[in-house]
Amino acid sequence: MRFLPQRLAPIFVSTLGQVVAGRGDPAARRAGLAVLGRMCRRFDLQPYHDTCIAAAMVDTVRRFAADGWGPAAPGVWERGCRRALRLAARAAAVVGDGPQVTVGEVETRESVSAGVVVLTVRPMRRLRFLPGQALPVCTPRLPGRWRWLSPANAPRVDGTVEFHVRTVPGGEVSPVLVEQVRPGELLWLGPACDVGLSVEPAAGADLLLVAGGTGLAPLRALVEQVAAAPTGRQVTLVVGSRTLLDLYDAIALDTLASAHRDWLTVVLAFSDDRDVEPHAQADVLSLALKHHRPGQVVYVCGPPQLIAAARQRLPQAGVTSNSLHLAATFDRAIDAGWSMSQQRTTSARSAPARDDDRGCGDLHGLSGS
Repeated sequence: MRFLPQRLAPIFVSTLGQVVAGRGDPAARRAGLAVLGRMCRRFDLQPYHDTCIAAAMVDTVRRFAADGWGPAAPGVWERGCRRALRLAARAAAVVGDGPQVTVGEVETRESVSAGVVVLTVRPMRRLRFLPGQALPVCTPRLPGRWRWLSPANAPRVDGTVEFHVRTVPGGEVSPVLVEQVRPGELLWLGPACDVGLSVEPAAGADLLLVAGGTGLAPLRALVEQVAAAPTGRQVTLVVGSRTLLDLYDAIALDTLASAHRDWLTVVLAFSDDRDVEPHAQADVLSLALKHHRPGQVVYVCGPPQLIAAARQRLPQAGVTSNSLHLAATFDRAIDAGWSMSQQRTTSARSAPARDDDRGCGDLHGLSGS
């Protein structure tokens, strides 16, 4: 990979290997393709580079496959690599031009609730993103395995970015991010992408923001965006949690509500806590509908089941389609469902990854991570 900067070659090779092997859920594969697409675009990789890239990948896998490398393996990996690069070229057309993949250092790690951490990361290159967007994030502890995370802040003067990550039982990546990553470690950061949560389509309309779990992250960033450029709009932020103990960002929410009480209303909904005030005992969508007013533009982010319920319930309650914005769910990667079934029994290909980005960021697979 002499045509790539040395510090970025491991990112490219490990990501390509994961995509070729077909590991991960659709959202993870979409994240990997977004990273490959941006790198192909930034370093002007052309179709005629496929041959040397595929050859390098085959040689790399052969080196570590040991006894699991059979006669058919080179052809399988070469074909898979070429297909992955074609998909990356398609992803490049979607992702477009922009900053290259970069690296960030974890400055602080705060355990804010059981299974939830807040990571503050300082990118080596200032990230270009808009509130509500998400970007692929990878820890070198698990090279090439990307998950979508959404910054919980609008762009800051100091360039730092705050990520909220929840561990998922049985997951592969989120427990590492939550339990093992420490200050001083590096994270790989991919290109920011729109996931349906930009406030630009709302013009100056009032906002109703509905967050489930760590889906709060991108919606909190939208609140910061409104605070930075007040337009007179009213914002209602409804935050859902199972119990009071599961509400992980209470201090930040209280600070926002106190600082902007003239236009911001924060409402808490607890679906399974009989010790809170009766008016707060409700699922987040039910309480959000009680606060819905004509003319509001509604944004929803959280677990896939919340997005599915919002897609059904909110229109039935009178929320029009042009005023409803749901965080995208990558149910399918970009034609990335190929497999390497011929190599399932070899050590050159690991077992499929478990569905993990349901707790990362919580864009839940872009709705996720």
